[in-house]
Amino acid sequence: MPSRTSPAVRVAVLADSDTRWKWGALTARRIAPEDRSVELSGFLLRGRATPTARQLAEVGADADALREMTGTAFLNNLREEPYDIVVLALVGGAVQAMLHGIAALGLPDRPLVVTGYVGVVYEKLADGLLLRHGADVVLANSRYDAKRFREVYEGVGADASSVTEAALPFLAGERYVPEEGRDTVVFAAQPSVPVSRADRTYVLKRLVEHARLHPRREVLLKLRSKPGEQTTHIEEFPYQKLAERLPGGLPPNFQLVYGHMGEVLDRTDLLVTVSSTAALESLHRRIPTAILTDLGIREPLGNHHFIGSGCLASWDQLDGGYRPKADVVWADRQGVAADGAYESAFDQARAHVAKLLAQSELPPLRPYYTTTTAPGYLPPLLARYHLAADGTPLPGARAESSDDSRMRRAVREAVRGAARGAYRHGVQRVAPVIRRMGEL
Repeated sequence: MPSRTSPAVRVAVLADSDTRWKWGALTARRIAPEDRSVELSGFLLRGRATPTARQLAEVGADADALREMTGTAFLNNLREEPYDIVVLALVGGAVQAMLHGIAALGLPDRPLVVTGYVGVVYEKLADGLLLRHGADVVLANSRYDAKRFREVYEGVGADASSVTEAALPFLAGERYVPEEGRDTVVFAAQPSVPVSRADRTYVLKRLVEHARLHPRREVLLKLRSKPGEQTTHIEEFPYQKLAERLPGGLPPNFQLVYGHMGEVLDRTDLLVTVSSTAALESLHRRIPTAILTDLGIREPLGNHHFIGSGCLASWDQLDGGYRPKADVVWADRQGVAADGAYESAFDQARAHVAKLLAQSELPPLRPYYTTTTAPGYLPPLLARYHLAADGTPLPGARAESSDDSRMRRAVREAVRGAARGAYRHGVQRVAPVIRRMGEL
């Protein structure tokens, strides 16, 4: 068993997408006690959004070891390999499944379980939070979120002591300083916001028109993934494909770019988005940031989260030279653009984790959802992750071990690749046709 006072803290991060891997790996290093080194083992939950090698390289978060496996295999691994901390960087349903699965292991010295959100929490607040309840630490990315999280837990009679204020772990970079001769506008794309082809085409056309109106300005479309890759959310209409169909082609000062968001922000003079978390990274650096209102200020778009930020703007305003200025009070409440505060943003979380690690024994995990509180919701949710209502693996659920043969892994990867291709074809080609037929 690991010693909770040994020099190295053994951390396992389980993530289900590229952005959640980035959040989990960076968070793990920020919350570990400062006087101890970190041995970080990464695990990628097998599914439709499992990141490719290119996506992993782009996010820039490393690990001492990185493996892909199923949820039941991860649970089996926890039985075989002891860890001090487990960071669950997953969707809410997967977090809940792993919480019940870890509890069912009955480990004599279980790991500390940490979870949270990868960005702005603008939808399904109660649903997502209650699915994360039961973890020892539920990280909130700002003072604003911490207050909301506690109110939800206390409102249903659940223990709210796990809620711990922190920040997004990837806010970094130098403070923005205009550079003479440089004028770069970046649009940060999102895979599912807006969702329809018409809305995405509208946003793209306005971005291209902005480039034509300002021929001396460099206009970049920052993309999350290449066609065929999946991220946290499904992208039915990739901007790359839509750009190929634009009449008149693309102006010479317009470019599609990939890469690490921080590196793109290094040369950005105006960041434009609908509601991407990239806006928070931009605001943290004091880069002028615009949240588009062209499609309305609506909950499904997520831009309602920025009400009061001072950043809401339309393409017409931006075409005319408007540069939004963030409201300082709003930004501080969101955990960004607060001078000097970010360096200490993880102090509370780090102290809380150190206190829990110092305990001789952690209490049992007690998620709010049980077969008593949610008998119609929990069992089918757990079943999706091949777990029974008590958190044990369902009959037939295969817990892979480290001695799987190379041939078996090769066959599995080939089959999974084919399945991904079929899934993408269904999402990007078949599903839109079916929806259109249904509207006739």
